[in-house]
Amino acid sequence: MLSIIIPVYNEADYIKATLDEIKRCIHSPINVYIVYDNKNDNTLPVIETCIQSHDYPFEIKTLQNAYGKGALNAIRTGLYKTDAYHKLVVMADLSDNLQVVDAMIKKAQQGYDVVCGSRYIKGGSQKGGGKIKSFLARCAGLSLHFLTHIPTHDCTNSFKLYSQKLLQNITIESSGGFEIGLEIVTKAWLGGYQITEVPSQWQEDPKRQSHFHLFKWLPYYLKWYCLCIVKTWTGKKIP
Repeated sequence: MLSIIIPVYNEADYIKATLDEIKRCIHSPINVYIVYDNKNDNTLPVIETCIQSHDYPFEIKTLQNAYGKGALNAIRTGLYKTDAYHKLVVMADLSDNLQVVDAMIKKAQQGYDVVCGSRYIKGGSQKGGGKIKSFLARCAGLSLHFLTHIPTHDCTNSFKLYSQKLLQNITIESSGGFEIGLEIVTKAWLGGYQITEVPSQWQEDPKRQSHFHLFKWLPYYLKWYCLCIVKTWTGKKIP
């Protein structure tokens, strides 16, 4: 069983299409958790309608953010408050390529603790998201792979599958935003956990206003990027 974790903030315009895409693309046993900040979120009435329709071959649950507001804490809530052994973080705006999820699950069943959806390997791609953001993400992923031999070319993408074994043995320290994915994969690498990747296509809706705050969160990304390099080169583990 896989728990798909979808952090939301007023995603009424996207969430049904995302659930429909999950239904169309994923054939493995799953359940879906919609993680929200407060009960005024306009996503919730749409979710209730979807649940009542009985049109989906998987269970849909709502889960209120347990650690505070924001995407970071919504992801933390999903990772630690859901019950499946494998957890996959998916955005609510159809930017992630859900057609590769079954392949990610197969990798996890082979014993991998992190399976990354990678935009920067053969078969992967990235469209939209801003030129500066895209350039920095690509440089970070490719350079970190080159400098440390970490077995992913896309360390910053949030579209990752994690094992419960990994999650229960690390403490998440992120306090900015989506750098949580880089933190977890860094700790998995330095802790000797098994990491792999599958090619994935990422595409941003040009009509959507992004909640990604590049320059606000950049120092948090740099912390884990540099720590991964230094700890790898010195052979030290994260305490």
